Amino acid sequence: MKKPLLTLFFAVFCTALFAQVSTQEKQALIDFYHATNGEKWHHTWQLDQPVSAWKGVTVEDKKVTGITLLFNNVEGTIPASIGDLANLKTLELSFNNISGELPATIGNLKNLNILAFNGNNLRGSIPSSIGELNKLQQLHLSSNKLSGTVPTTVKKLKNLEIFNVFDNNLTGELPTDLAQNDNIKEFMVAENNFSNPELFSIVLLSNSGAGLDLNQKTALTSPANSIIAIEKNEDE
Repeated sequence: MKKPLLTLFFAVFCTALFAQVSTQEKQALIDFYHATNGEKWHHTWQLDQPVSAWKGVTVEDKKVTGITLLFNNVEGTIPASIGDLANLKTLELSFNNISGELPATIGNLKNLNILAFNGNNLRGSIPSSIGELNKLQQLHLSSNKLSGTVPTTVKKLKNLEIFNVFDNNLTGELPTDLAQNDNIKEFMVAENNFSNPELFSIVLLSNSGAGLDLNQKTALTSPANSIIAIEKNEDE
C-alpha cells in the first residue's frame, strides 16, 4: 500500500514542480492582480493554486507566455512590474476598465507578438519604449483616451502587421516611416486629430514595397482628417 501512495505523491510533486514559474514572474502576476482589483474580476485567480491553473494565463516550459482576460472586469492600473514578464507573447486585456498610463516598462516585453488594450480608459501618451518590441505583430489601442503624438520609435517595429489606435485623442503627425513597413496589413487610425493623414495615405498607396492591393481596400479618409483602414493582400 505504501508503494502506490509514494508513487502518487511523487507524481503530484513532479507535476507541481514542472508547472512552477519563476518567483519574479509569479510576483509580477500577483502585482497585476492586486493593482487591477483581481477579487472583482468575473473570472478571478486563486492565488494559492499553481499559476498554470489561473484563468487566462498561459504557461509554457515554466514561463508565462500569455495573459488573455477580455471582458473580465479588469479595472485599475497596470503596474510597472508587468515588464518582468519577459517571456510574454500575448498581452490581451481588451474591453475592460483599465485606467492610468501604459508604463514605460512595457518595452521590456521583447517577445511580445500581440499587445491589445482596446476599449479601456488608458490616458497619457503611448510610451516611446514601445519601439523596443521588435517581435510585435499586432498593436491594438483603440477606444481609449490616449493623447499626445505617436512616438517615432514605432518605425522600429519591422514585424508589425496591424496598427490600431482608432478613437483616441492623438495629435501631431503619423510617422510616415511606418508606411514603408512591408509587413503592414491594416491601419486603424480614425477618430483622432492627426495633421497628415492624407500624406500618410499617399505614402502608403504609392510605396511599391508596401504591396497594397487597391482592389481589396484602399485608404479611406474623412473630413476629420483620419484614415479608417488600409489592408494589404495577404496573397502577395
